[in-house]
Amino acid sequence: MISDEIRLTVLGSATPYPRTDNPCSGYLVSGAGRRVWVDAGTGTLAALQHHVALDELDAIWISHLHADHCADLLTAYYAALHADIRLAAPIPLFGPPGLADRLAHFLTHTATRSPIESAFAVEDLRDGHRVRIGALTLTSAAVRHGMPAYALRVDAAGRSLVYSGDTAPCSALTGLAEGCDLLLCEAESHEAPGAGERVHHTPEDAGDTARSARAGRLVVTHVGPFLTPRRAVDRAAARFDGPVDHAAPGACFTV
Repeated sequence: MISDEIRLTVLGSATPYPRTDNPCSGYLVSGAGRRVWVDAGTGTLAALQHHVALDELDAIWISHLHADHCADLLTAYYAALHADIRLAAPIPLFGPPGLADRLAHFLTHTATRSPIESAFAVEDLRDGHRVRIGALTLTSAAVRHGMPAYALRVDAAGRSLVYSGDTAPCSALTGLAEGCDLLLCEAESHEAPGAGERVHHTPEDAGDTARSARAGRLVVTHVGPFLTPRRAVDRAAARFDGPVDHAAPGACFTV
C-alpha cells in the first residue's frame, strides 16, 4: 500500500567537504510512491543507492551550484549513460538557470558536447516555480545566497516539508515555510565578521525562521566544521519551542 506520508531521508549534511562518515548535502524525499533526490552534494550518490537506484528516481532537484550541493550530478551522468543503469527516459532535473551548460562544460572533453540531455531533462528553476511529481507538489522560492539559489517546499495530502537550501534569513524562506510540518534548515556555525553580505543561517537564525514560519518541527542541517551538531541543536532550540533535531546521515523523518 502506498503511503501519503512524506519521508525525508538524510543522505548527507556535511559542509564544505564530505567527512569519513558524512557526505555533503543531499536528501531523498519520498511520498505517494514518488522519490526525489534533493541536492546532490559530494558523496550522496553512494548513500542514495542504499535506498533507491538512480533509474528509479522520479526527479532530481538542486538548490544552487556550489559543489557541496551538486557535484555528484557529474558521477550520476556517467552512471546513467556509461554503466549498468538503463534509463527509460532522461531523469527530470530541476535546478538554477545555467545548470545544463555548467554540467556540459565540465563533462565535455572533445569538440562534441557531451549529451547531458540524454541523462537529464533539465528545467530551470525560477521564483515561484511549481511542478507536480505524481502526488507531490514541489514549489521553489528564490532565496539569499549571493548567487542564484532556491528553497523548496514539498506538499502532499495536507502534509508539508520545506528545505532552506543555503540562504541568509529572508522573507522568501519564511513565507515558503509558513505553517509547514517540518523545516529542514541550514545552520552554519557563524558568519565571519566583515565578510560582506550574509549568505547563511546561524543556528539561532534557524530557530528564528522556524518560529516566524510557525513550523511544526525543525531539523538543522549543513552544520559547519567548527560546531558540534548537539550544540547547533541547543542553540536553535533556544529560539524555537518546537522539536529540534539534527540531520544526521542516515536519519529518517516522517511528515
